[in-house]
Amino acid sequence: MAKYAYIRVSSKDQNIARQVEAMQEIGLTKKQMYIDKQSGKDFIRKNYQRLIRKLKAGDELYIKSIDRLGRDYDEILEQWRYLTRVKDIDIIVLDFPLLDTRNQVNGITGKFIADLVLQILSYVAQIERENIRQRQAEGIRIARENGVQFGRPCTKIPNEFEEVYFMWKEKKISKREGARILHTNHNTFSSWIKRYTEKMEENTF
Repeated sequence: MAKYAYIRVSSKDQNIARQVEAMQEIGLTKKQMYIDKQSGKDFIRKNYQRLIRKLKAGDELYIKSIDRLGRDYDEILEQWRYLTRVKDIDIIVLDFPLLDTRNQVNGITGKFIADLVLQILSYVAQIERENIRQRQAEGIRIARENGVQFGRPCTKIPNEFEEVYFMWKEKKISKREGARILHTNHNTFSSWIKRYTEKMEENTF
């Protein structure tokens, strides 16, 4: 049985000292530590992949906190199952005693308990994401009802637009030529046409 530690920070300028010290306190040396200075958005990390290849059945993997393993609980849960079931190792999260697969409580294995805890955390994270989206949608709706406009402000249609618009409508010029005459780009000229025709339709009714 071998023991390893996985340490991660999100960028090269962040300090790993606290995680290294925690591993040294439980008797691990720097040779046993695999360190990535990379985002936790996925598991495609150089030293993490090296560690995975090194792990053998019965080995122990130590992590300071669950967010050092990854950032997304769904992906963490999938990776956790791979490590504990396929690689058949034990994982110990120092800051979260329930996430210690070596434990056994009243005949229930630590792997089962940890798996259940991660499922709950994943569910809670999903609910929180949905709540955030709902709050954002409600905030946007209320703001719009109060006259707040989102996105880039519309550029003012120039006085010369109407003449150029009718030249385009009568197929005397293309949109790109119309945009060039008005010293703008094709997309802005198209937007002006849309706004102008909508306004004309409103005035018709």
